[in-house]
Amino acid sequence: MRARKRFGQHFLEPAWADRLVAAIEPRTEDRFLEIGPGTGALTHRLAPHVRHVTAVELDRDLVAALAPRVPANVTLISGDFLEYDLGLLIADGPVRVAGNLPYNVSSPILFRLIAAHRDEGGLRDATLMLQHEVADRIQATPGSRDYGVLAILVQLHADVHRLLSLPPGAFRPAPRVHSAVVRLRFRSPAVVLRDEAVFEAMVRSMFTQRRKTLLNALRPFAEALGTDPTVALASAHVDPRRRGETLQLTELARLADFFAAVHQRAVL
Repeated sequence: MRARKRFGQHFLEPAWADRLVAAIEPRTEDRFLEIGPGTGALTHRLAPHVRHVTAVELDRDLVAALAPRVPANVTLISGDFLEYDLGLLIADGPVRVAGNLPYNVSSPILFRLIAAHRDEGGLRDATLMLQHEVADRIQATPGSRDYGVLAILVQLHADVHRLLSLPPGAFRPAPRVHSAVVRLRFRSPAVVLRDEAVFEAMVRSMFTQRRKTLLNALRPFAEALGTDPTVALASAHVDPRRRGETLQLTELARLADFFAAVHQRAVL
């Protein structure tokens, strides 16, 4: 099958699919969700080692080509993973995730997995191939230029480990960028939050103006809630001259809890 640019397709070469399966460390009792099976390079190697694989593929032509060839313990679903009801799969027991994510939708897929873990539970881990720069952003620490919304929201709910680095030649056609395999191990939130929706909204708003000081970056969000960012920062014991990219999760949580309390009072 020819890769389609509009789907961001780059098919994994067989030798690298073998290395990926070894990195995943599948077990016979595992149930897997595979995102974007493509031509089935990973699917065919993973299925013999696990109880079941549910593979979700957006490209209908790839589904038609792959369907007659998948093993009996593989369920192939034609559709957009971002619209797939993960709750139905998780309801039958714990699930592990694997996939070669298209570069153009990797962040939305990551946020979808985090939301499913938060709202449904049942996801144990996710081993994913990503653009190298996206992997850097997920693993970024406070104070680095890559630290932002993606790192904060992923690290709130998962431990991140880099397993492999892949050259462009690991895919067909070869992309113009290097790739990496990362594993997210889902867990309880790293910090206790009064209202996670307020936390996420604050973080997203703050990082739309990441080069500004916290006092100015938080102003639109604070004023939308009818409060003053100066008061919020003082309450959280955070220097208003700092920038958002320097804040630890614990500091972000203190700020978000102040805003959550303001929001709760306004609702009541």
